[in-house]
Amino acid sequence: MIVAGMAMASIVASAQYKDVAEPAHASSDTTFLTLDQALEIALSENVSVKVADKDIEKAGYAKKGTYASLFPQVDASGNFQRTIKKQVMYMDFDMSSMFPGDSTGTSLPGGSDSGKSSGGGIEVGRWNTWSAGINAMMPIVNVQLWESIKLSGQDVELAVEKARSSRLDMVTQVKQAFYSVLLAKEAFNVYKSVYENAVDNFKQTEMRYNAQKASELEYTRAKATVANAIPNVYNAESSIILALWQLKAVMGVDLDEAIDVAGSLEDYSDNMTYDMSLSDSLSLDYNTTMRQLAIQAEELATNIRIQKAAYLPTLSVAYAYQYYAMENSFKFSQYHWTPYSYVGISLNIPIFSGGKRQNQVRQAKVQAAQLDLQMRETERQLKIGIRQYLTTMQTNLKSYVAAQDAVQTAQKAYDISAESYKVGRSTITDLNDAQLALTQSRLAVSQAVYNFEVAKAQLEQVIGYDFIDEEGNVDLENR
Repeated sequence: MIVAGMAMASIVASAQYKDVAEPAHASSDTTFLTLDQALEIALSENVSVKVADKDIEKAGYAKKGTYASLFPQVDASGNFQRTIKKQVMYMDFDMSSMFPGDSTGTSLPGGSDSGKSSGGGIEVGRWNTWSAGINAMMPIVNVQLWESIKLSGQDVELAVEKARSSRLDMVTQVKQAFYSVLLAKEAFNVYKSVYENAVDNFKQTEMRYNAQKASELEYTRAKATVANAIPNVYNAESSIILALWQLKAVMGVDLDEAIDVAGSLEDYSDNMTYDMSLSDSLSLDYNTTMRQLAIQAEELATNIRIQKAAYLPTLSVAYAYQYYAMENSFKFSQYHWTPYSYVGISLNIPIFSGGKRQNQVRQAKVQAAQLDLQMRETERQLKIGIRQYLTTMQTNLKSYVAAQDAVQTAQKAYDISAESYKVGRSTITDLNDAQLALTQSRLAVSQAVYNFEVAKAQLEQVIGYDFIDEEGNVDLENR
C-alpha cells in the first residue's frame, strides 16, 4: 500500500507538471509584436491620441472663426410692428384748422376730433409697420481684434503641443506595459524552472525513500516543495495575462485580441548604458511641459496687449439697405414700399470705464508673473527628475552586473547541491536553499533590466525628442 501511494503521488506530480508546463494565454493564432510594432499600432488606435487630434481640429476651427471677424458681417433682417398707441406730435400753433374733418364726419389726422383726443397734438404713424433689408458692418481699425487673432493662433500651437504630449505619454505607457509583459514572462520561466527542479528532486527523493535511503521527513518536504512551487507558476501566468491586458488597453486594441510580445528582457541588456554627466547637458528645449508653459506665456503676453488695446479707438464701416411700408390695413397688394439705405463710418473712442480696463491689465500681468514662477519651479523639478532617472539607470546597471555574477554562483551552488543530494551528502533543506538563492538571483537580473528600461523610457519622455523634426518643429506623424 505504501509503494502504491508513492506511485500515485508521482503520477499526480507529473499531471500537475503538464498543467503548468505552458502558459494558458499562448495559442497557435497569437500574433507576436515587437516594441516598434506595438508603438505603431498605439499611435493609430490609442484613444487619448485621437482625442488630442480632435482638440487640434477644434482649435483650428476656432482660429478660422476669429479670422472671420475681419470680413464684413452681412445679415438679413425682417420686422413687423403693430402700433397699440400712436405717438402724438405737438406744435406751438393750432393745427386743427389745417386738417378739417371730411364730409362723413371722420376726423383726419390732426383734425378737431384728433386734437381733442390728443390734447391738441397730432397722432403720427400708421397701425402696421413692415421692414426688410440687409445690414453689413466691417471693422477697419480694431487692435483688440488683431491681437485676438494672434491669440487664436497660439491656441492652435498649444493644442498641437498637447497632442504631442499625449503621444509622448502614450509611448512611455506602451514601453512600460511592453516591458511588464517581458518581466512577467521571465518570472514565469523562472518559477516554471523552479517547479521542474522541484519535480525532479521529488522523484529522486521518492526513489531514495522507496529504497529506505531517505527519511519520511525528506520525502514530505520534497513533496511540499512541489506543492508550493505550483501557485507561483499560476501567479506568474496570471501576471502575464494581466500585463497583456494592460498593453492592449494602452495600445487601444480589443482586450480579446490574440497578441503577445516578442523577444525577452535579455535582448535589451546590451543597450544598458548611462552617463551621469549628461544630467547637466541634457536640454529641456523639447520637453513638452516646458513648451506648453512657454506657449501659455506667449498667450498671456498677448492677453496683456489685448487689454491695453482697449484704450485705443476703433473704427468701422457700416452699410444698410432696407424697404419700409406703413399701412393701416393688411391689404398687401396696396402697400407702398419705400427704400432706405445708408453707408457710414463709426469711430469709438474709449474715455472712462471706472478703472475696469486698468484692472484687467493688472490682472493679466499678475497671471503672467504667476506663470513665470511656475515655469521656474517646473524646470527645477524636471532637472531633478533627469538626475533621478540617470541614478536609477546607474543603480540598476550595477545591480544587473552583480545579479549576473550571482546567477552563475547560485547555479553552480545548486548543481553541486543537487549532485550531493543524489549521493546523500546533503539534505533536501540544503537543496531548497540553493534553489531559493538561484531563483532570487535570476529574478534580480530581470528586475534590473526592467527597472533600467523603464527609467530610460521616462527619461526619454522628459527630454522629449520624439515627434520633433530636424528644425525643431512638432511632427505628429513621425518619431
